[in-house]
Amino acid sequence: MASANFAGKQAIVTGAGSGIGAALCRALVARGAHVLCTDVDVDAAERTAGGLGAQARSARVDVTDAAAVQQAVDDVVSRAGRLDLMFNNAGITWAADTELLTLEHWNSIIDVNIRGVVHGVAAAYPQMVRQGHGFIVNTASMAGLAAAGQITSYVMSKHAVVGLSLALRSEAAAHHIGVLAVCPAAVETPILDKGLITGIDGREFYRMGQRSRQFYAPDRLARDTLRAIERNRAILVAPRKAYAGWLLARYAPGVMQRMSIRFVARQRASQQAVAPAAHTEGMTA
Repeated sequence: MASANFAGKQAIVTGAGSGIGAALCRALVARGAHVLCTDVDVDAAERTAGGLGAQARSARVDVTDAAAVQQAVDDVVSRAGRLDLMFNNAGITWAADTELLTLEHWNSIIDVNIRGVVHGVAAAYPQMVRQGHGFIVNTASMAGLAAAGQITSYVMSKHAVVGLSLALRSEAAAHHIGVLAVCPAAVETPILDKGLITGIDGREFYRMGQRSRQFYAPDRLARDTLRAIERNRAILVAPRKAYAGWLLARYAPGVMQRMSIRFVARQRASQQAVAPAAHTEGMTA
């Protein structure tokens, strides 16, 4: 989608019930697009769509169910004749020392964060190839460009999303299809308060990691994402101050690794003062 005009474009957003997904739906509708707001929590998806008027519809879609994702794509194509934008945004996180993660934790993050994106690509990309245009946007993270302990499974999954996006982009260009990996620093979403295991304070964890008391606003990220689509960007790193971490990880990996070791040590010291509490619920981004 080379045009900067989103008016009339047909879009699907997964994980649209809150956070980044809901913000993307708002930004798309504000620019004139028609959006199918999907989420595993259908009530949340309905709340997002309900506030956006006739340009938005909602549907329950569990991204771990390939058939459900395909059905969402087929529904949009049957109604509009095409799918212009696919936002693979749904995701979960687990925060814990890695030895505390069970296979169930590992499998759940693989199913949602990796397979969920694969299912979106497998459903949308062939349709875009057939129609000769489109744009796929995969929500990754700065954790997909740099690595930090105590979110090991999340880092793994987001590195996979970045790799998938860049590889697909190199093929998709021949079909006039764009692919963007969105890699923000910590965003003010419900995910900050979920997926916590044994005493980790999610908000404090990410505050220490980015050395800032403020989190990135999801509506700002959504607007930045649409601008990145307009410019046919491969990777969006946001906010701008996050570039320093990306450059350090790329050009001085040894320095970044030493910083990460110190970061985990500081985290553990702060966590020792917190009474252990087992919170084991993931949350879509």
